[in-house]
Amino acid sequence: MDGDEKPGFCCKISLMNHPLFDSAGQTYQQTRIAQWDKVARMRDAWRGWGGSYHKRLKEVYRFLVSPGQSVLEIGSGFGELLASVEPARGLGVDFSSEMVNRASARHPNLEFVHADAHDLSFVHETFDVIILSDFVNDAWDVQRALEQIRPLCTPQTRVIINVYSNLWQTILTLAQRVRLAAPMLDQNWLTTDDLRGMLNLAGFETIRDWREILFPLPIPLLAAFCNRFLVRLPVFRDLALANFIIARPQPVPVEEPSVSVVIAARNEAGNINAIFERTPKMGRATELIFVEGHSKDDTYAAIEREIASHPSTSSRVLRQSGIGKADAIRAGFDAASGDILMILDADLTVPPEDLPRFYEALRSGRGEFINGVRLVYPMEKQAMRGLNFLGNKFFSWAFTSLLGQPIKDTLCGTKVLWKKDYERIAANRAYFGDFDPFGDFDLIFGAAKLNLKIVDLPIRYRERTYGTTNISRWKHGMLLMRMVWYAARRIKFV
Repeated sequence: MDGDEKPGFCCKISLMNHPLFDSAGQTYQQTRIAQWDKVARMRDAWRGWGGSYHKRLKEVYRFLVSPGQSVLEIGSGFGELLASVEPARGLGVDFSSEMVNRASARHPNLEFVHADAHDLSFVHETFDVIILSDFVNDAWDVQRALEQIRPLCTPQTRVIINVYSNLWQTILTLAQRVRLAAPMLDQNWLTTDDLRGMLNLAGFETIRDWREILFPLPIPLLAAFCNRFLVRLPVFRDLALANFIIARPQPVPVEEPSVSVVIAARNEAGNINAIFERTPKMGRATELIFVEGHSKDDTYAAIEREIASHPSTSSRVLRQSGIGKADAIRAGFDAASGDILMILDADLTVPPEDLPRFYEALRSGRGEFINGVRLVYPMEKQAMRGLNFLGNKFFSWAFTSLLGQPIKDTLCGTKVLWKKDYERIAANRAYFGDFDPFGDFDLIFGAAKLNLKIVDLPIRYRERTYGTTNISRWKHGMLLMRMVWYAARRIKFV
C-alpha cells in the first residue's frame, strides 16, 4: 500500500480478466460477488442465527490474537471480526464492494480494500496475524489464495483459519431455506487434513488444529455451556460446526544467533565449577548468567571465584532480590543479552553437554519453544522419586490436553526460546496470573497463548551429585493442581 493512504481507504482491484482465471473461474467469481453483494444488502435489515455464531467467533479470535498487532483479514465482510481483535494496523480484503463499503463506514479506523484474494500483489507489507475466517469454503483456488499470503508473512506470523465442518452441510442448507442463516452457494467442504496439505504446498506448517461451536443458536446458558465446555469433550468435539487451524511459515534457519544460559543457583556451591567447565560455547557468543538465591552455603562466593578463574567465558552473577526459581529466571532473562535464552538447572541433572541440541532445534526453526523431556530414556536410580515421576506423568497428560500441543514433561527445568518471544510472554503474563514459583508453567502457558510451535526434546536425566532438591512434593504439587484448574479456565474452556 502507498505510504500516504489513510485508514478507511477503499480501492477496487478487478481480476475478472486476470489470466489466472479461465472462463469457469471467471463465472464462479462473478456469481460469488453477486451473491455476497446481495447478502450484504440483506443483512442491513435482517439477522438470522448467524449473529450467535459470529459472536462466538469473535470471542475465540480475541483469545487467539493479542490487541495491538498488525492483522490482515481475507474475506473481511462487514469488518466486525477484524475490529474485535483491536489491531494496531488492520487491513481487510473482500471481493464484495457492498461488504467493503459497509465495513469502511462502520470501522473508519481500519482499512478495507475491494480486491480478490487470488492476487494480493498490491499489498507491500507484512502482518503479525492473517485471518481467513470462513473464506476457504468459498474460494475458487484455495492453494493459490494461501500462496498469495505467504509473502506477507514474517517468521513470526500466525495464519488462523476457520472453516465449516462438512458434518453440518445438511443442517446449514436447511437453515438457509428457512432464513435462519444467510444463503450460500455450493461450498468447498474441506477437512483439516485437506487444509494441512494445502498449507504445506503453499509454504506453511500447521501448529495445531481444534474444533469450536457446538450450538450456534442464541439461547443463554445453553449456548455457553455447549460452546465453552461440551465442545472440548470427546465425541462432542467431533460434532462441532467450525474447524480451526493455526499455521506458521515453514521455518528458515537463523545464522549464528548469540546465547544466554541462565542458571538459578541456591545452595549449589559444589556444582559451579562443573557448570563453567562443561557448558559448551554455542552460536556467535555464549554468556553464563548466574542468579544466586539466598544460599545457606557459599554459592555466591563460589560463582565469583569461578568467574575470576574463567576470564575467557562471558559470565556475570546477580543477587536475587525476590524468592523462588521463577523470580530468579526472570531476573536472569531480563539481564540477558543473547538472542536465545536457555535455562540450565544448577543441580546438573540435565547435562550441560545437551544444550547444543536445544540450540540447534531452535536455530533451525524446528520449534519456537524447546522443552526438555526427562520421561523418555531410563533414569539413573536416584534421579527422580517415584511420586515425582507419577506427578510429572499426570501433569504432562493434563497440559497436553489443555494446550493442544504435546507436552510430555512440564517440569523439566531446561527450556529454550528466543528472547523476543520471552518479551512477548512477559508482556502477556497478567492474563494467567503470577503464582508459578518454578517458572515452567508461566513459560509454557505463555508460549501456548502466543501460538508458538512447542517441541519436546528428550534428554537423559541424571542423579544429583551435590546438595538436595529445593522442591516440596506436597506443597508444590497442590499449587500445580491449582494451576491446572486455572489454566483450564483461561486456555481450554474460554
